[in-house]
Amino acid sequence: MRGFEPLAQAIPRAVATLLRDTPMSPGKLAFAWKTVVGPAMDRGTFVRLDGRTLLVDAKTAAWAKEVSRSSPIILKRLQTLLGREVINELNVRV
Repeated sequence: MRGFEPLAQAIPRAVATLLRDTPMSPGKLAFAWKTVVGPAMDRGTFVRLDGRTLLVDAKTAAWAKEVSRSSPIILKRLQTLLGREVINELNVRV
C-alpha cells in the first residue's frame, strides 16, 4: 500500500508537529521531557528553561551522572520534538 507510513514513524512526527505549534509552557516542557527520558528518569529530575538552556536538577548524583551520560541523545530528541531553536544546551546539576 503506497502512501501509508508505519505508525512507529507517523506518531512521533505527529507529536512533534503538535508540540512545535503550541506556545512553550512548563507543561509542554514537562511532557516533552518525560516523552524523551521516560518515567523513571522523569521522577529523578526537575527541568526548566533558562533562555535556550535546559536546566536539569537531578535528585541524586546517580541521576545526574545518568542524565549527563545521555545528554547528547536527550538534547537531540528534545530538539526533534520542540524545535532546534528552543533548546541549544543541557545543563545538569545535583
